Amino acid sequence: APKSNVWAEITESEASAVNDFIHDRFAHLNLTKRPKSAQDNFVFVVETLKPNKTDAVAYLYDDGPAAPERWAKVAISQNLDDGPYMVYYMVGPLPINEDSQILPLEYVFNSGRNYVRNPIQNFAAIQDFTMAMAENVSDITQELLGATVNRDDPQDPHGLMAFPRGSRVDTGGLVLWMQFYRPGMGSGARTILPQGIYAKVDARSTVIDDWTVGEWYYNGVLYANESEFRAALEEPDFQRTPPNIDGSWTDTEDFGDYPDRDLPPPVSVQPYGPRYKLDREENYVSWFGFEFYLTTAQATGVSLFDIRFNGQRVMYELGLQEAMAHYAGDDPMQGGLEFLDSFFGMGKNAFELVPGYDCPAYADYIDNEYHQAYKTHHIPNSVCIFEFTADYLLSRHTAQYSVTASRNTFLVVRWVSTVGNYDYTIEYNLFMDGTIETKVRASGFIFGAFYTANNTKSEDEYGHRIHDALSSSMHDHVINFKADLDVAGATNDMVRLALQPMTRKYEWDQPEQPVRNTMHLVEYPVWEEAGIDWPKNSGEFYIVYSSERNAWGERKGYRITSGTGMGSTPHLTILNSTTLGDSARWAEHDLWVLQRKDTEPRSADPLNYFAPHDPLIDFTKMADHESLEHGASDTDYDGDLVIYFNVGAHHVPHSGDIPNTLMHTSSSSVMFVPHNFADRDPSRKSVQGVRLQLKGK
Repeated sequence: APKSNVWAEITESEASAVNDFIHDRFAHLNLTKRPKSAQDNFVFVVETLKPNKTDAVAYLYDDGPAAPERWAKVAISQNLDDGPYMVYYMVGPLPINEDSQILPLEYVFNSGRNYVRNPIQNFAAIQDFTMAMAENVSDITQELLGATVNRDDPQDPHGLMAFPRGSRVDTGGLVLWMQFYRPGMGSGARTILPQGIYAKVDARSTVIDDWTVGEWYYNGVLYANESEFRAALEEPDFQRTPPNIDGSWTDTEDFGDYPDRDLPPPVSVQPYGPRYKLDREENYVSWFGFEFYLTTAQATGVSLFDIRFNGQRVMYELGLQEAMAHYAGDDPMQGGLEFLDSFFGMGKNAFELVPGYDCPAYADYIDNEYHQAYKTHHIPNSVCIFEFTADYLLSRHTAQYSVTASRNTFLVVRWVSTVGNYDYTIEYNLFMDGTIETKVRASGFIFGAFYTANNTKSEDEYGHRIHDALSSSMHDHVINFKADLDVAGATNDMVRLALQPMTRKYEWDQPEQPVRNTMHLVEYPVWEEAGIDWPKNSGEFYIVYSSERNAWGERKGYRITSGTGMGSTPHLTILNSTTLGDSARWAEHDLWVLQRKDTEPRSADPLNYFAPHDPLIDFTKMADHESLEHGASDTDYDGDLVIYFNVGAHHVPHSGDIPNTLMHTSSSSVMFVPHNFADRDPSRKSVQGVRLQLKGK
């Protein structure tokens, strides 16, 4: 690496020193290194506070000062007068020395605060409450589901569990809808084993002992309380629905003896070792003109920084911001269910990859570690890097006496994050012409809905019946990435280059053709921050241009386009989501173009999940129609723009999603394609191929 990786994750020794420093300086908080619940004060997360781009650029490109100061971003579980909060601080400079300090981390949040109230004070106590609630209705669950909870053995394959869906209320606290699931904690298939009993819990109090169970819901009928539910069960006309029973249908493997399956399939090999270069100390990669650094974060996984191609700047940063799944349905669970997966940790849930399956056996594997609650968690082989030759060519041509064919070999940086029921395979693909692709594929278990058997159900309104007592549940996956484009430098403009029909008179057409119906290009500059959707009929090119020009006088640019996968990448179908509030407004369009600011490094924060209606980062305050014109005397904007874009899927699971969703049917990508960036196709210098020539020709 030509420079140090200034975005590298905090090391174990650095995290330990930060923890000790906080305990020394914040002695008045009575911090404990053995927390039992959110009612204790403790350091929850220690990670790198990524340097401001302004500081990093001076180090990377200007041959100026030394590397920017290294700081840690810290989240402390801290009890204030009205309960526990998660509070962000910045600690540095590192390594800890006499000049180090602890400061509130506020400048990266547009909410004006660095804290969020934590509604989950004691998860163990919530589980105890849930168990007690379920035990009180053991007679009902035994009657309707043929099972009860097992407090002594939560792994009991025949036992029930109950899980909540929370909703914030204006007066503070939560209202929870609890749904029963089987078969206990020991099964990975819980999310396709929902049972049709739901209970509403008033959880507005910060004291769990004050929580109360109110309404119950079963088979499309709402009961005012447990007694009313139990009484209805005794009525002769009580309508039952079959329970959702586990069985071989949930198994992810079928070890049956099937013809030809024992014959190994073809595999890819790398006979002479890698052609890319990997500096493991700095996590720096170079390959056929591409150069970049990579780093990890426990909330958002792998990001790439300082991407260059043939010595020219292309992107300062490319990385995940948030992964949202939003459901719809006519039961109390699916009706308001949503997840913001950075809260659960897309990086810390990036587990060890399986060589030969997740990635080719010849790939290079990189470890990952994160620091939480005074422990450093080491995840081996969680990122892979490899070259891959596609089964289709990069280019070919058959001439009169020859044929030329060029292999399509590209570089892949891949990681897999398993957050609950879903496995997201996320990769950055780099092609020999300078194209960069961000691609996501999903697999794992769907989050299914219980299939009710009453006559009031509207068939297929929210999904399909996919087993005896299981229905699919429609949902949107919208996964947000940041692309801080620096096309041949940081001063860029964005245009919409439209293909438009027209009618025009040409002199050379006369007199036979008075007018000709044809088409032409019309350029529309994007002069203010905006959310943009993919155009109808792919009728516009979204291009980020530099002021630099190639040999032919054309502006150097990169085109942004929906890439390979299942159709165009989506945005959220639901308008003004009741559940999400202002926590994920970036999901409302396919992509956004904004001014880049040091005070707006991300589109979301993991703790938005705790405060959806008053989030730490409100994207609408970032995308607020500021001018993208630069060079004028009345603006400080210097032309450094940033793109936020979405990949994902409108997922309507069907019977083929049982047991697991298939990756080839749930993939999507966005590509950044050179547009007049070079003088000719740069891949000609890198590809391997063949030319077949007829003798004597």
